[in-house]
Amino acid sequence: MATTSRIRGLTGSSTTSLEEEPTMAKLTSEIEVPCPCCGAALVIDLNLKRIVRHDQPEREDKPELSEAQRILNEEAARREAAFQQSVSEERTRGDALSKRFEEALRQATDEPVTRPERDFDLD
Repeated sequence: MATTSRIRGLTGSSTTSLEEEPTMAKLTSEIEVPCPCCGAALVIDLNLKRIVRHDQPEREDKPELSEAQRILNEEAARREAAFQQSVSEERTRGDALSKRFEEALRQATDEPVTRPERDFDLD
């Protein structure tokens, strides 16, 4: 019987408002503790010695639904800019490598070819 009234309350046919969140009945073995890191409410069952529920606090910087399209467009523009930058870097990468190769080749041709010194010859 309690489940049908609870279900009826969730569907909206009861007099409870839809803004209220349904809460589970708290057992006597459960305690609620705030998380020291994130401020969330942790419900700990002392019999199980485990966290049974974690309720995150409302974010202060929660974006409005009316700003969702703007946020999505900004993210798409950011992704596109990062992609274009990587494409341009990849195009110029071949030029930079060939330039370095030409410079190393020029240095190699400018240096005279000598016989390498051996440790044995130094004695």
